[in-house]
Amino acid sequence: MDLLAELRRRKVLAIIRADGPDRALDCIRTLVGAGITTLEVSLTTPGGAEAIAKARTEFDPSVLIGAGTVVTAAQADEVAAARAGFVVTPGITRGAHRSVELGLPLLCGALTPTEIIAALDLGALAVKIFPAKVYGPSYFRELRGPLPGAPLIAVGGVDAAITPEYLAAGALAVGVGSPLLGDAGTGGSQQQLATRATDFLKAVADA
Repeated sequence: MDLLAELRRRKVLAIIRADGPDRALDCIRTLVGAGITTLEVSLTTPGGAEAIAKARTEFDPSVLIGAGTVVTAAQADEVAAARAGFVVTPGITRGAHRSVELGLPLLCGALTPTEIIAALDLGALAVKIFPAKVYGPSYFRELRGPLPGAPLIAVGGVDAAITPEYLAAGALAVGVGSPLLGDAGTGGSQQQLATRATDFLKAVADA
């Protein structure tokens, strides 16, 4: 499956941070049921790799499940063994280097043009601009000047209301954590999570 093409088509990458693997899996089930089918389980979740492995056995390959906050080479090895479909890093980490070595599609965190170029030179499939809210959608328009072909994902402080602005400014997708998850990862309402997922999907459709 062409991950970059699927990100362009689906446009929403859910970022799951939970208090354990079972809660993370509950969130994945809710989000997939609501129609969000590209998901990243952050390794800040205790047992995050376990959640990925369980989800990978439960859902068919059309549900894209990756690992986030991959910092070390050992973490990259761990999520590869859990059959993560892609890796997301906060920057050009040892985990990013190891993911490229393993052939895992990499969404590498960056902010400045220099960091974006370095991430792409490393072999990143796309670059996660984080924290996007620091500069907002206009920053993506400015980046299009020197880097017109760079595949960029807006992450950090992106809510449903501003999602269309990021997409219009050139982001191929948005990565959304707390504005989508809310408190669902720590025992909050899964029904409310489903409602927020619907709001994000509507924002994407309207865009």
